[in-house]
Amino acid sequence: MSIWKKIQEYIKDVISELKKVSWVKPRELWTTTLVVIAFSAVLGGFIGLCDFIFSRLLALILR
Repeated sequence: MSIWKKIQEYIKDVISELKKVSWVKPRELWTTTLVVIAFSAVLGGFIGLCDFIFSRLLALILR
């Protein structure tokens, strides 16, 4: 089998598999995106607060 036939068969297989995928609805995509952004912001704030507290404690200890 030639390389071009293999490439052509591969592309057909990829298209066939993509048709089987269950794509999410745009509304669900926005909802989950906002949840991820909110969770990331909360976690970032928590880590920042912990960093601030520990750096202040370390500064007091090393005085």
